[in-house]
Amino acid sequence: MHYTEITRLALESGILETEGATPEASMNAQITVDIKNKVEGSDFIKTAPGTFALNPNKKEIKETPKIIEAEKEEEEKIVIAGGFTGKGGEHLVCSELLFRGFNASIMSVDVGVDISAIMGDKFFGIQVKTSQKNSFDTYNFHIRRVSFERFNQGHIFYIFVLRDGKESKFLILPSSEIEKKINERAIFAVNNKTGYALSVKAREGRIYLGNRNHEMGYFLDKWNLIK
Repeated sequence: MHYTEITRLALESGILETEGATPEASMNAQITVDIKNKVEGSDFIKTAPGTFALNPNKKEIKETPKIIEAEKEEEEKIVIAGGFTGKGGEHLVCSELLFRGFNASIMSVDVGVDISAIMGDKFFGIQVKTSQKNSFDTYNFHIRRVSFERFNQGHIFYIFVLRDGKESKFLILPSSEIEKKINERAIFAVNNKTGYALSVKAREGRIYLGNRNHEMGYFLDKWNLIK
C-alpha cells in the first residue's frame, strides 16, 4: 500500500493523530527509517517506490541505542519540517489579511487561535491549518477537539491553506460551518474522539470536503466571509 493511502486510513480510523502539516511525508519517513535501521527486524518491507507491506518474515531484534537514536533524530526532523510548513501557512494568511485592511498579527502563544485580526471595532480569531497536496490530489488536516470546542464562536474562522507545489489557495470556513460539517459527517472524530480529521479533495477543478456530497467551492478564497 502506498504511504499516502496508509496515512489516509490511519487518520480516518483514528490510529494516527497529528498536528503536522505533512502527515504523509512523516509516515513515509518513519517507515523508511524503520526498515533502514531494523532491516529484517522491521515490521515493514518496501515493495515499490513509496509502497510498503507488512514483513511476513520479521525477525526479533534488540533495539540498540543506535537504532533508538536514529529514530529520535528522524522524529525531530519531521517535527522541524512540519513546523516550517505550519508557520509558513500562518504568515501567508497573516499577509493576506493585512493586504485586505485587517490589523492582523500572529499570536505569540498558540492557545487555539493562531492569528488575531481586527477590522474597525470587530475582532476575529483565525485558526490556520496547512497541508501539501498528495499524489491523490487530497489535503489532509486535523483539528483538536478541545481547541475547537473552546473557540467555537461566531467570530472564529478556520483557514485551510491548500499548498500545491509553490501555489496556495485558501479554504475559509466559519466555525459554524465546521460544526455543520461535523454533524453531516463530512468531518469525523478520531483518536477516541479527541480530534477531528478532514480531507479536502480536488477533483476536476472542484473542491470537496470528504466526498462529492460536500462541494466547497463557495468558500474557496472567500475572504469577504470574515466580516
